[in-house]
Amino acid sequence: MVAIPPVCDFGWQAKNFKLSGVDGKHYSLDNVRGNNGMLIMFICNHCPYVLAVLDRIVRDAEALQGLGVGVAAISSNDVIAYPEDSFENMIKLSKDNNFSFPYLYDEDQNVAKSFDAVCTPDFFGFNSKNELQYRGRLDASRKESGPSDLGRDLFEGMKLVAETGKGPTDQIASMGCSIKWK
Repeated sequence: MVAIPPVCDFGWQAKNFKLSGVDGKHYSLDNVRGNNGMLIMFICNHCPYVLAVLDRIVRDAEALQGLGVGVAAISSNDVIAYPEDSFENMIKLSKDNNFSFPYLYDEDQNVAKSFDAVCTPDFFGFNSKNELQYRGRLDASRKESGPSDLGRDLFEGMKLVAETGKGPTDQIASMGCSIKWK
């Protein structure tokens, strides 16, 4: 089922978490946060919306890390109903796509619930004060990857956050598969 998250709730503060990464380490907000902000992405292994733009997610994450923005991806889907989203498959997806960021497993789905995450992909961009400043789309792609010259909404929005601490006032919501709740 297709889901669209609500518009950005500017200033909302993320609650701390502790999740296991595919690299065998544990991560919290403090481990992820960069000097100029933080991007938390809810993704999964099977969603066609994620898979269509996975190379762009990796590209933009690396570019944002270069600007001092910490990045992490979280998978919260029910792996019993969707075994392709299992932790073992998360490890494979991360390795196959050379993730430069931690890929974290939200087994009990509490982190997704605390963020009010709705879909995959769902992007949450915070400034250095942990204030939400971006909750928009990656770009205009949907189930299929759009042309290579599409505007980079997420990158440009988070670049602004890194430089000014404020996100763009006009944001277009992401769209994707609904999170698969237990």
